[in-house]
Order: sequence, then C-alpha cells, then structure tokens
Amino acid sequence: MPTYEPHLPRTAPQDRPTSPRTPSLKSPTPAPLPTAPLPTAPTPSAPASSRVAKSAAQPEPSPTRRKFVAGTLGAGAAAAGLTALGAGGPLAAPAFGAPLVASGSGRRVAVLGGGMAGLTVAHELAERGFQVTVYERKSLGGKARSIPVAGTGSGGRRDLPGEHGFRFFPGFYLNVPDTMRRIPFPGNPNGVHDNLVDAPEAIFAQAGRPDNKLILPDGGIDSITPEALRAALKTMANVAGQVPWWEIAFWAEKMLVFFTSGELRRRHQWEYMPYSEYLQMDKMSEAYRNILVRSFTSTLVAAKETVASTRTITMMVEIFLWTMLGRGNEGAPDRVLNGPTNEAWIDPWHTLLTSLGVEFRVGWTVTGLDYSGGRITGARMTDPSGNAATIDADHYVLAVPVERAVPLMSPALVAADPALGRLRRLQTDWMNGLMLYLKRKTPITHGHLAFMDSPWAVTGLTQGQFWRNDFAATYGDGSVQDCLSLDLSDWDAPGIVYGRSARQCTPRQIVDEVLAQLRANLDNGAAIVPDSLIHSWFLDPGITGSGTPSVANDEPLLVNTIGSWDDRPEATTRIPNLFLAGDYVRVSINLATMEGANEAGRKAANGVLAAAGSSAPRVTIHEMYQEPALAGFCRADDLRYRLGLPNAFDVLKPYWP
Repeated sequence: MPTYEPHLPRTAPQDRPTSPRTPSLKSPTPAPLPTAPLPTAPTPSAPASSRVAKSAAQPEPSPTRRKFVAGTLGAGAAAAGLTALGAGGPLAAPAFGAPLVASGSGRRVAVLGGGMAGLTVAHELAERGFQVTVYERKSLGGKARSIPVAGTGSGGRRDLPGEHGFRFFPGFYLNVPDTMRRIPFPGNPNGVHDNLVDAPEAIFAQAGRPDNKLILPDGGIDSITPEALRAALKTMANVAGQVPWWEIAFWAEKMLVFFTSGELRRRHQWEYMPYSEYLQMDKMSEAYRNILVRSFTSTLVAAKETVASTRTITMMVEIFLWTMLGRGNEGAPDRVLNGPTNEAWIDPWHTLLTSLGVEFRVGWTVTGLDYSGGRITGARMTDPSGNAATIDADHYVLAVPVERAVPLMSPALVAADPALGRLRRLQTDWMNGLMLYLKRKTPITHGHLAFMDSPWAVTGLTQGQFWRNDFAATYGDGSVQDCLSLDLSDWDAPGIVYGRSARQCTPRQIVDEVLAQLRANLDNGAAIVPDSLIHSWFLDPGITGSGTPSVANDEPLLVNTIGSWDDRPEATTRIPNLFLAGDYVRVSINLATMEGANEAGRKAANGVLAAAGSSAPRVTIHEMYQEPALAGFCRADDLRYRLGLPNAFDVLKPYWP
C-alpha cells in the first residue's frame, strides 16, 4: 500500500506555478487488486443453468409524459411482501426473494456480464421463474463495485475500501431505487434503499475565490431554509461578479429554450448540435466557459463540451433543476450509500439473487457468439484457468460494456442486425477514481466537492461522515479515520505541477497533481488537506501502465457524442434470442449512469419475457420526469419545428432547424 513521505518533486518543470508543497510517495505503484474466489470450470457442454459453488460469486447502481409511481414501503414490508408494478397494473407480490411465477421450459438465460445491467436482468427474470446464470470476467457490480485494497486490514479489521469512483444517487433516479427497495437488508424495512443517506451540501471551489457553497433542499422549494437561501444568494453574487450579465442572460435564455423544446426539436436538432456551440462558448468570457459550461460537462458528467450533444447535457441541467425544486424526484437531490458499495448494496443483492436460484460464474470471459439458423446457438467463453468452453442457453443477454461488446459483433451478427455494427461508432473516455486515506476525520462539507478550476476536472467527497460503521475500527490498521474519494474526469489536459496529462503521469505524479489542484481550488486547501493528514493512497487498478506509452484503461466510460443516439441500439435485437443490456442501450436518461444501466436491464428482461411467451407481468420502466407545466409549450414547439421555425423563446441568436 503506497504511503506518504512528503517532499517536492526533484525536478520541477519550468512552468510550474507557486503552489502549496505537494507530497510524493514511497511506492510508485498502488497496491494490487485482490482477486475474488473463482468457480470451478465446467465442462464445455455445461448448460447455462448448471450449478456452481456460491463462494465463487462473492463480489470484490416514452415519448409520453410519465410521473414516478409513488409507493414507499411501510415498516412491515420485509415480512408482508412487496408490490410489483407490471404492465397491467399493481399485482400482489411475494415477500423478498420469492418468485412471481413458476418456472417453465425454454427459460434458461445466460447473462453475459455481472455489472449493474446484468444484475438487474438477473433479478427481474429470476423473480419471474427463469433459470439465470450470470457470467462475469472480473467482479460482480461492474464499475459500481467496491475494490478492497488487499493486505491493508489487520487486527480483525477489513481491508481498506477502494472503488472505481465514488457513487452518488441523484433524486431523479427512479429505477435504481425501485430495485434497491426489493433487496432485503437486516434491520431495514425498505431493504437496501434505507442505506441511502442524504448529502445535503455541495462546494464548488475556485482558485483564488471564496468557495461557492450550496445547501440542497430535500423537499423541493417548500423546504428551502434561510441558511440555504443565504448560501444560494452568495453563490449567485459570486457568479454575477465574474460572468458579465449579458452572458448570464444568454445562458438563461438557452436553458429556457431547451426546457420548452418539444421532442422533435430535441431529437432532430439539439441531438446534433455540440453543447459548446449551443452556448456560444468560444465567444464568451473565460468565467462563462468555466462556470456555466465546463462545470456541468467535464466536472459533473465527464463529458467534453465540444463533442457532447446539447440534448444530452442540457437534459441533465433540466432534470437537476426539477429535482432541486422537488419535481418528480424519488428522494433528496443528492444521496450516497452509508458504507462501501459492496457491503451496502452488491453483497445483499448477490445473496438475494442466489436465493432466487441465480447461478454465478466469476472469472468467465465471453469471447464470441455462435450464430446459426437465425439464432444464437452458443456463447464461447474462457474460464478462470484460461480454458475454452461453450455455454448453451435459450436466451442470451449481452451485458458487457460497449467496448467489450464491439469485438463480439461478427459479420454474421451484423448482417442479421445492422444496428449491432453501429456499436463501433460509440465512444468512450476516462473517468477513474483516486482514494486518499486520511489519519483524521475530515468532513470538508456534508456532501460533494467540485474543484472548478482543476484542469483534470476533479470532484470528490469524504466518506467517513456518511458511513454507519466507525472507519478506524472497521477498516485498515486502525490508523485510517477517513477516505477522500476523488474522481478524475479529464485525463488529457496538462496539470499544474508537471505540465503533463494524467495519462502521461506515473501514479505518484497523479497523486501529487490532484493534491495540488485540490489545494489550489479549496479555501485554505493546504491547511485542510496537509501532507501530515495523508496516510496512503489507492488509484483505480483499471488504469495500467501509468507514465508509459502503453498506459491503458480497462474500464472506460461511455460518452454521449453528437448524434450518438443514432448508433445506440434497443435492448431487443433482430436476433430473436439475443438481447442487449448496458448503459449504451437507448434509455430515457440518455447518459452513462447506473440508472441508465438499470433501465437497460429492465428493457432486456422485458424482451426475454416477450420472446419466451411468458405470462409473467412485464417489468416496470420508470422514465425521466417531464414537467407537466411545460407540456403545452413543448407541443407548440413541435409545430414550430415542423414549420421550420426556431423555438418561440429563442430570441438572442436564434437557432433555426
């Protein structure tokens, strides 16, 4: 485990600015990722439903306007059962873990991938009596999983918790919370959902300026407190002091234009316009570009404003606004888990699915799909020992990330469904995590941090304040009191210490850079996060070859580029027994998120139900909230779009179709 020995880099680049002293490390490489126990390899002819040891799967989130179907479970839900909402309306559902229907023939399902989408498919189909086997090459949970830092626990404590990047659960998530309510957790009447805790504060830090602090209302506009109003007014004044008023007016108009745009304009005009062009970024001040544009692209959704579509990014601005106003949200605007993701969510989910008969094979990698007679006839796999095997099932759900799905698309599959060939046009980028383990509790704010002048688009939060277990007593060697979990969303911009991008830096240099950027942005940052506070660090092990020409990212993130909706497939393909589940599938949230992956998994499950001729209730799919008060404006805008006119509110530099 890399520990700290603070000192300046021996050779600083000439353009290095004056900044607080940054630490370097004793070890240039992070601790290795622990390997989960792996199952015994089956024979090549083993069916998708064959039994494997439970220990093998121990894991390391419509064009019509729809409202969220409310229905919080009561205190007796765990014993009395849940309510399942199918296509035909409410059904009396069994208690946690009981299937909705009996199993039948033609119900063997191979789920190829055990991330958020794959586990969702398994959950929905197992509840409906299908025989499901999940094959996962790494660890259950995908990018959402915890990554224990091997060898760091002592005295009966668990290893320090690492992760691909910190998790957060906006109030506009609807499908993920529904799944969480159906996963039992000891002492929680609403299952895993009760492990979500509010993160009511946020700091948007800028170099050389006071921190912008927001207090997020948890009950809409009616819950705004004087303290929250004061913080909001101070932030607004700070923004107004940096961004010229006419630029603020232009930005506000373009937001209103989008909010009142009909689906036709959103889909056929804004989908093809870069976000930077929509907001005229290159003609505005640096403050405008940084505060009103980049703060929502690279910092919050890991997108680049020059290639991200207006439709995707502005839709996120819109839904965050409705959530802050208490419109259509399932909970508080910002929530986090009260412990490491595996402990609070993935492990209980695995336990539930196992009780439903789902079988798991971890360490199995899909290498090909056999196609004959218009159907998938088998999936070629590599087992944990590197042996080749072919598995057989009635239905196949491909739930791997898009970069791993593309090599599987053979000419025969693409000929059968050309949409599969368009997957290769989809793009990914890097967004990975760095954990700083701290010797003292350091609740910088009761929520998330965004370092707005960070060239690497760093965001984070200190986790100990939210976790139910005492950090030092539960994890590590007893000397670690907290964890500052950080996400790096821009791996291409030069840093402020070495003048290199994150891709070009060694792990030690990455930590030095992140600390320098954090301290430069945060008020009194050098005093809040001094060298003496840092016990050790952990960089996402998905990043390999750091500081070398062979640097690679094993788990990149799908990014929504201009027009990418055209290249994203539906969950149901033209091959009758092949289905797709992943954040690249067309879903209402239109962004690579846990919510999108969960929605895609639900769509794939419905596809399997239809293909199998199942009479089981269809899986409910909760779509993104759309404000009813603006419905009339949106309908009118559809007419204006058909007539070739700009939006009615588009006055300052109007955009014509």
